[in-house]
Amino acid sequence: MRFSRWRRARWVRAVLAGLYVVTLAAAVPKGAGGHARDGSWSSEEARRFWGPARMSASSESGSDQDSGRDTDSAAQQISGSARHFDGVPAVGVLFYVGEDMKDHHCTASVVHSPKGNLIITAGHCSFGDDAAFVPDYRTGAAKQPYGVWAVDRTFVDPRRTDTGEGSDLDFAFATVKPDSLGRRLERVTGANRLVRTPGYTNRVTVIGYPDADDDPADQAIRCTAMTSRLDDRRQLKMRCDGFFSGTSGSPWLMHFDEKTKTGDLVGVLGGLNGGGPDGDTSSQISYSPVNDDEIFKLYLDAINNREPSRG
Repeated sequence: MRFSRWRRARWVRAVLAGLYVVTLAAAVPKGAGGHARDGSWSSEEARRFWGPARMSASSESGSDQDSGRDTDSAAQQISGSARHFDGVPAVGVLFYVGEDMKDHHCTASVVHSPKGNLIITAGHCSFGDDAAFVPDYRTGAAKQPYGVWAVDRTFVDPRRTDTGEGSDLDFAFATVKPDSLGRRLERVTGANRLVRTPGYTNRVTVIGYPDADDDPADQAIRCTAMTSRLDDRRQLKMRCDGFFSGTSGSPWLMHFDEKTKTGDLVGVLGGLNGGGPDGDTSSQISYSPVNDDEIFKLYLDAINNREPSRG
């Protein structure tokens, strides 16, 4: 069985360390998708949690990262391998309170919504309790450039599965709470536009955050690639090396604007087997469900703050 991109490295480490493995089901919020917090978890608490004391361990290997960041803003080129870069405000990482700050599990991005408080990721990226979104994440930083935002409620299609037709529904939305100044996330970071996938052949820019164990640089990567159809599935496929564990949920963007750092979101890294094939090509080939009626139904559930229910 193929493990999802955010679980595989942790499973290996747990076995090697002799620790028990926490199953995905144990971490998935109760209910079909929506899971309201009790109100005690706030973005201000998330920001305070991300303090210098918490960052002391991760900053040891992150102090020299800026010198290696790619500041080239040349026109996007199709290549077979992702490259590191500075990141963008509307894309970041998900992390859980109580874990190492370098131990981020999935990538998420901001999508435009009426309230300006919505992010999107892969459906198999379990949030758990007291999760937070860190846009434009910088390893080793005591203060993140766009803050730390507490996840409020998550929305996952109850029919989602790792294989079969349910893997075509591997997307999820989450609302985040305002920051200590009362600002909404989208006002601070900007947002991508959720649009229908126009077809199976597209030119996309994909931005994600690999796990630090697989990619010690622990910074954003990007790749521009052409997509095709994954056989027998309503999913896109792209070939680009470097999308290791942690990149599940990475946005697939068309018409990416280098000035606004946003684009039209036509997919998120996920789908069959958690977003790619088993074996040696796992980090080289990635999948994404297409944006069709089903993702917009879930989007409506999220912006209306209602429990997803499907017949």
